[in-house]
Amino acid sequence: MSEAVDHGITVTEIAAMDRPIDVSTETTAVFVGRALRGPVNIPVLVGNFGEFRRRFGDIWPRSSLGPAVKQFFQHGGRRLYVVRVVNNARGAMLCLPASGAAVVLRAIEPGSTEHVRAAVDYDDVGDNDDLFNLTLQRVDPGSGLVVDQEFFRRLSYREDADSFIGDALLTSTLARLEHPYPTHRPEPTYSNGRRFESSYIDHAQAGTDGSQLTDYDLIGSQKARTGLFALEDIENFDLLYLPPPGPGADVGPTAILAGELYCRRRGAMLIVDPRAEWSTPDAAADGTRDLGYASPNMLGYFPRIVARSQDKASAQQAGGAIAGLLCKHDRTYGAWQDLNQPGMGLQRRFVPALAIDEDKRRMLNRSGLNVLAVGPAGRSRLLGSVTMGRGSEVHRQYASLPVRRFCLQIANSIAKAGRWAVFEPDQETVTNRIRAQVLDYFRTLDELGAFVDRRFLVRCKVDNDQPQRVTILLMFHPTGSDEPVSLTLQLTAAGCRVASTAFAPSIENTPEASPVHTT
Repeated sequence: MSEAVDHGITVTEIAAMDRPIDVSTETTAVFVGRALRGPVNIPVLVGNFGEFRRRFGDIWPRSSLGPAVKQFFQHGGRRLYVVRVVNNARGAMLCLPASGAAVVLRAIEPGSTEHVRAAVDYDDVGDNDDLFNLTLQRVDPGSGLVVDQEFFRRLSYREDADSFIGDALLTSTLARLEHPYPTHRPEPTYSNGRRFESSYIDHAQAGTDGSQLTDYDLIGSQKARTGLFALEDIENFDLLYLPPPGPGADVGPTAILAGELYCRRRGAMLIVDPRAEWSTPDAAADGTRDLGYASPNMLGYFPRIVARSQDKASAQQAGGAIAGLLCKHDRTYGAWQDLNQPGMGLQRRFVPALAIDEDKRRMLNRSGLNVLAVGPAGRSRLLGSVTMGRGSEVHRQYASLPVRRFCLQIANSIAKAGRWAVFEPDQETVTNRIRAQVLDYFRTLDELGAFVDRRFLVRCKVDNDQPQRVTILLMFHPTGSDEPVSLTLQLTAAGCRVASTAFAPSIENTPEASPVHTT
């Protein structure tokens, strides 16, 4: 069942202090784009493509969101939040006759395929000429089946009444009352005048789909929690993808850079598609550099893909498929492993739009781009396992995609499980238990092959400021990294801040079994 996150009071569960840190959480992806219908700027959790179709409509030629979602589930993804954004779209308008005037309702969810209808009756309202009952339904435009229904009893058309229709519909997920407000109650919608056979009034004006999305629609407003900032209602996510806004269009660099900044703050990776004009490896490398894409929180690739039966002119983005593969990879091998693993190829019907030789592949990897190439059994694989950071960070290891994603996973898992610490007044309890929690977590990861050795350094410090702040210093040596990595986590009631530690103590000659000092 779909899970919608409502705007309002957000309740966050805090893990108990003795609960082990989970090493097997399912990787969560988020796609932000344009759809035929569905809630706007509200993250909806879907577990398969059928759920997406029921809530947001089928694949739509004017949007690449649907195909991206389909690719995601076809390639192993299981947990996906979808955020629908629009550009000047409007909901359908319903007009309920009211003694020569009308009660005007507007569908909340915009779109030309959003079908909302209404019925009015006077059952159990007595002799009060102000009151009426209202039924709202959302109907699937394809099957004609009712998919949502709401009942409102004993409403009043008077604005000063406690049961005023405008106030009651503020709780509706289907419609709102429009100005001008009614001067009479709406007439009953009995079928052929028969009291017990209500008919429904369909919209008088269809909704509109609006225009193609711009970068600013995708970015949205932090204050209004629209676009990217609708994700504030999601506690944790790992991957963000912005499907192109329409056929033949690319997501603009403004939205990409805003997405990178948001991912950096939330501890997630942004998947970036190659632009349509990048027709050669050299053009892709030059374009990446010219656009300023140089972040370890970005995953880029080249070239695009085509179906085997199609020509290069029909090349399409593979961002949705790559997101699904990453989820499958994490579940099967672990985020710390190289992407080039058995079973980690695209579906056989997809092939790279361009064949790239070994020298160009190395050049693209140095530029921060992974390369799609046909591998064993004719299935295309993502080669390189690099981020777009290109070694520009304090830790050059963050040019490695497995190292970067593993560090993000560690930081997010510890921050989530250790949230209790900022509310615990006993310093000794905090330092001892956080250290024990993290060391147990590291030992479990080590058993899975995530580390080169078992030398872990964990230090914890509590600042009794208002609000309280807990600082955790971590050092560990991930598999695939040339040297150890250090991270500093600062936990507060407002969240977690993660930073690299340039001048951390060395873990050389510090075996895991020896005492780890807590300061």
